[in-house]
Amino acid sequence: MPYNLLKGKKGIIFGALNDKSIAWKIAERAFEEGATFTLTNTPVALRFGEINQLAGTCRSLVIPADATDIHQIENLFTKSMEFLGGKVDFILHSIAMSLNVRKGRAYDDLNYEYLHKTLDISAISFHKVLQVARKLDAINDWGSVVALSYVAAQRTLFEYNDMAEAKAMLESIARTFGYIYGRDKKVRINTVSQSPTLTTAGSGVKGIDGLLDFTERMSPLGNASADECADYCITLFSDLTRKVTMQNLFHDGGFSSMGMSQKAMAQYILSFEADNK
Repeated sequence: MPYNLLKGKKGIIFGALNDKSIAWKIAERAFEEGATFTLTNTPVALRFGEINQLAGTCRSLVIPADATDIHQIENLFTKSMEFLGGKVDFILHSIAMSLNVRKGRAYDDLNYEYLHKTLDISAISFHKVLQVARKLDAINDWGSVVALSYVAAQRTLFEYNDMAEAKAMLESIARTFGYIYGRDKKVRINTVSQSPTLTTAGSGVKGIDGLLDFTERMSPLGNASADECADYCITLFSDLTRKVTMQNLFHDGGFSSMGMSQKAMAQYILSFEADNK
């Protein structure tokens, strides 16, 4: 049910590809809550996605931009402010990609050119977006910026690979830029550490089904869905969270605070029983 939490607010949403994307769900919820915004993704992603359909539903404008390219980011902000009629109030960064993961390279056998691309796309792009926004004075005072992260920034997860470094850097950028932007413009910057989610990208991760089962058993509230993540991000864009900044906020049903759950232990014991048969 809409609450008009974002009535009159303007934003930019990075990363919507199709209706499995968390960014897509956030765009739909932002529109329901009264926001107007532009949508952006790389030109290549736009050719393979369905973002124009989302733009039509949300009365939005699609502006292609490679978030690793400063000039394209500048163009994105300029055109967004023209379309929206002024500065923005919120930005969503939902961008991540690892060629090492895609190519099946193990963590102890990384291709370093791929690693550089992982960091540039998944983390440094966040710094570029914030730096350009600040130089253009593109975000209104008390605006909100959210980037999507994952618990692998703090904990080692099998086969998450170099994306763990990218998420750790992403969260560090949020803290450091959060201080600077908060001090000067009262803009708050946070990351949301979401449960593993069956997005288009997530579905391609090796062992995702096992990971989803494990985190579901470990989390007292169960895994958080993409729709629930959208609800949470909307609160962070709203004025209800004006003093929340520089935080990595776990949205994972409690998984990040668990050591072992009853359900996970029960399954673990079953594996012993199966081995002993």
